[in-house]
Amino acid sequence: MSQYRKGFWRGALAAAAVAGFATTAMAQSELKIMAPAAPGGGWDQTARSMQQALTTAGLAKSVQVTNVPGAGGSIGIAQFVNGAKGDGSQLMVMGYVMVGALLTNKSPVTLDQTTPIARLTGEYEAIVVPADSPIKNAKDLAAAVKADPAKVTWAGGSAGGVDHIAVALFAKAVGADPTKINYIPFSGGGESLAAILGGKVTAGISGYGEFESQIKAGKLRLIGLTTPKGTPDMPSLKEQGVNLEIANWRAVVAAPGISADQKKALSETIDKLAKSKEWAEILKQKGWDDAYLSGDAFAKFLAEDTNRTKEVLTSVGLVK
Repeated sequence: MSQYRKGFWRGALAAAAVAGFATTAMAQSELKIMAPAAPGGGWDQTARSMQQALTTAGLAKSVQVTNVPGAGGSIGIAQFVNGAKGDGSQLMVMGYVMVGALLTNKSPVTLDQTTPIARLTGEYEAIVVPADSPIKNAKDLAAAVKADPAKVTWAGGSAGGVDHIAVALFAKAVGADPTKINYIPFSGGGESLAAILGGKVTAGISGYGEFESQIKAGKLRLIGLTTPKGTPDMPSLKEQGVNLEIANWRAVVAAPGISADQKKALSETIDKLAKSKEWAEILKQKGWDDAYLSGDAFAKFLAEDTNRTKEVLTSVGLVK
């Protein structure tokens, strides 16, 4: 082969490689993120925070967020698994809530059908009551639940999610029957908040970030956090005699059937997101803990947490 032809093929192969790289890069520059819940809740906030950070940091040309609410993410994941197969530009926000909801709803679609990418954030739960509630602290709430768990109404996220699990564990910790709790699930944080502020329920439970502005405005009273330790302004339940400690986490998964190169490109994008100053600012603003875990370590965590959650749900009567 002549030097000219050798040079030609080297140039052609290099051009093809560049073209392939550009195509992959372009696929990652235009992302779609599904929040499998109504606007206003934790998944929606996470998806839109990712959208903001990815575009501001220059990690994506455009990011489209869609909401598919219902059944703790069961409807969203079914749509995602069936509609996004093989698409390396699509992601779905999920977390502890979905793990429990899929088990509770006996969903035919499971997280095993998605491609794990990374855990992003962690957040402890907060229990609140309306500012004019006669319940002043965890001791008062514990007494009410112990006296008649069915009479105490709770507003929280989807059935079987971390909010529901935490309420059941609260009842168990204070000596009440966890199977008798009166829990009202909402598909979005906005709806749940409206019910609490409107006095339609006794108490509400969610991540602290969803209540922070209303607590600071004096419209909600913080009863306690599910942290090991608290502060004078933010007491923990443990410090008030209720042995309950639980944390929510949120993560992102990709579609089933994507190639190794597509998974690598998505993983690298999310890794850069997690290490960006833009994301750090959002974590601080939202009060979210950095719980970044990626790759095989996240896949292992997800499998183990699913098993742990099933054991807890069974022990409190939410799964048989």
